[in-house]
Order: sequence, then C-alpha cells, then structure tokens
Amino acid sequence: MAGTALRKSAKYAFIGKITLRNQLAYIVDFLIRSLFLFLILYIFLQLWQATFHGEGSGSFISGYNLKQIMWYLVITESMTLACPSLCSKIEEEVKNGDVGYRLVRPIHFIAFHYVEYMGETVVRFSVNIVLGGLLGLLMLGPPDLSFGYLWLPLAALFGFTVNFLMNMMLALCAFWVEETKGIEFVYNKILFTIGGMLMPLELFPQALQAVAHWLPFQAILYIPAKIAVAFDASQLAAMFAVQTLWIIVIGAVVAWIYRKGVTKLNVNGG
Repeated sequence: MAGTALRKSAKYAFIGKITLRNQLAYIVDFLIRSLFLFLILYIFLQLWQATFHGEGSGSFISGYNLKQIMWYLVITESMTLACPSLCSKIEEEVKNGDVGYRLVRPIHFIAFHYVEYMGETVVRFSVNIVLGGLLGLLMLGPPDLSFGYLWLPLAALFGFTVNFLMNMMLALCAFWVEETKGIEFVYNKILFTIGGMLMPLELFPQALQAVAHWLPFQAILYIPAKIAVAFDASQLAAMFAVQTLWIIVIGAVVAWIYRKGVTKLNVNGG
C-alpha cells in the first residue's frame, strides 16, 4: 500500500515539476503582465488616500488604517491575478476531444488539473507578490509586521485550493453545456465583491457581511489577507477551520459532479 501511494505521489510531483518549469520559462511574460498589477494598486492607492484624507490623518475605517487597506489589496490582487482560467482549459479539452485522452490515463482527472493549476498559480503569485510588495514599499513603506504574515503562505494555499474547487465545479459543467466562460465571468465578479477582493468584508453593510460570512468566497481572498494585515491569534483557528470546511464540502460536490459528468460526456472531436 505504501509503495503504491508513493508511486502515485511521484507521478503528481513530476507533473507539478514540469508545470513549474514551463511557467518559469515564461517568467518575462509574467513580469510584463504583472505590470497591470502596478496600475490597479496605484489607482486604488489614490482612491483610498482621498478617502482617508476626508476621514482625517491617522484615522481608521472599520478597524483598518490606510496602510493595512493597501497591503490587504496587494495580497488580494496578487492572488486574483495569479489564478489561471480553469474553465477555459477544460472547455477547450471537451471541445477538441482531449478530455477523452485525459480520462483514460492512469492519472485522476481532477488531481492532474489541481497539480497543474497550483504549479502555475505558485509562480504567478510569487511574481505578483514581489512586484506588488515593491510598489507598496515605495509608496507606503513596510507593512506593520505581525505573525499573520508567517501564516499567509498556508492561508493562501488553502484559498487557492478553494478557488480551484469552485472553478472545477463550474468547469465540469462543460461535460453538459460546453460553454462555461459566462458562468466563470459571473463567479469572478462575485469573488471581486462579496469575496473581499476590493475591500475587507468589515467595510460592507452589516446585512451583506452576514451573507458573505455564510458563503465560501470569503475563504479564497478575504481570509488570507485578513490573517496577514489584521492578525488576531484568537481567530486564527476559526479562519483555517472555515477554509478547511469549504475544501471538504466543495470537494465532495466536485467529486459528485465528476462522477455524473463522465457518464454523460459527449466528446465533439478527437
């Protein structure tokens, strides 16, 4: 049993290694694309500076000062721009028939895409967080360091995992409808708003906060950024528990959809 598990793990580790090599080969492209991150953060900096100027120097809004808000945005924007489009990839596999070859290989379809997704995401996030951090240092100075930044890599990993599962759940709809980009578009807009990408959930109206805290979107961006910039040791276990819970729940839904989908798949080509 141990030997079989080790061989299986080695296969996925090799896939991850190949993905990392492929992404590192295009690191210059990532650097160019990440310049968009500079533009976004600069615009938000101007907006939040004007907001805090109206509130008064050194003021706090819903428990956040200007520096915390901006470093929060550095993290959420870096994570958002790091995630590749899973729906586009699987939709294309279904349309050209490649999914048929994926399904018969001795590698689990979802596990293969998870390893590939995470390999690409890690490279993109590393580049984004470095560039975003440089801009933050130049314009705001260093963040108020806390133990939260030590937990950020793990929280981001959990957040990326939840995002992968949410995207996989949508992408698997291609087994029935083929076109899933519209669903992905709506999902991303929800993530931008009540997922906490644009601002912490504490800045939302109370009613919307209550709704957002019952949805999985908070586990993707809000929780990792919140842990880093507004660390509260008493809430740490609860935040990781929320992420873990949604990984289990959405993972079960993805597994169910996958089992149903492969029995109804109609491959157009290949």
